[in-house]
Amino acid sequence: MNGVRTRNKVAESLSNGGSQHTISGNGKVHEPSEAHSETASTENIFLFYPNLIGYSRIVLAVASLYYMPLHPRTCSILYSISCLLDALDGVAARRFEQSTKFGAVLDMVTDRCTTACLLVFLSSAWPRWALLFQGLISLDLASHYMHMFATLTMAGSGQSHKKIDQSRSRLLYLYYNNKTVLFLFCAFNEVFFIALYLLSFSSPILSPSLLQPLPNTPGSSAQPGSPAHPAPSTLFASPYSAGALELARANKMDSTWPWIIAGVSFPVMAGKQFLNIVQLVKASRWLAEGDLETRKKQGLPRKRK
Repeated sequence: MNGVRTRNKVAESLSNGGSQHTISGNGKVHEPSEAHSETASTENIFLFYPNLIGYSRIVLAVASLYYMPLHPRTCSILYSISCLLDALDGVAARRFEQSTKFGAVLDMVTDRCTTACLLVFLSSAWPRWALLFQGLISLDLASHYMHMFATLTMAGSGQSHKKIDQSRSRLLYLYYNNKTVLFLFCAFNEVFFIALYLLSFSSPILSPSLLQPLPNTPGSSAQPGSPAHPAPSTLFASPYSAGALELARANKMDSTWPWIIAGVSFPVMAGKQFLNIVQLVKASRWLAEGDLETRKKQGLPRKRK
């Protein structure tokens, strides 16, 4: 009889909003753990380990931008470390069970911004290829924004942009669900652009102004690479102008290794851009499917009388 009364009290408690109580096998009611409740309510998402790694990536990226115009080795080291930490934050999130939406967005935004900044520099280093680099920036930003927006809109706010249905795209499914594939594509994509950055300091093929002056040649000219080259202060009004910076970069490095690295990483970089196009197209079609469903529910298009 007492057991029946206990169960009735439990049922009444649950019906009155006491859903946080737990019932053991013998019908005993347990109160929720206050310590666990307090811990959950006082957690600071911004200080989670993966997010702290994300902040360090931003600091390293900003430092690399500071050294980018004239210090290729320092810039490359800082930029590379920032990119490598991209893999570490995911490991920390799984290890400490600290995967968050904020961390996922922080990670993606940092990736997009760092790559865009490097491509902006390449556009200034090689103005004749500026349109190509601007196109790569636009493709990268548009592809990931459309994909993220389509995932949140069509699959729900709790859906990760990395969780791809294989029926939608086998390529994107393999790209996002195989951690090795994802790491290699992202890493070699950045490595290629870093190699191009180093070539802007070392290759006279890509930057003719980096040619050494020929000795014992009569005549003088204000053109970079010419003999009897005037002092930079007489050529440029500002030491931070594009021309002055290009002259200061001249012959700082050997171009052999940057060419090798660029050649090895180019196919993977090209594959990454192809995946960006696929991602953009698939996201656009997914959004269009949602628009059709919405219009169908609204009875659109209406028949005109």
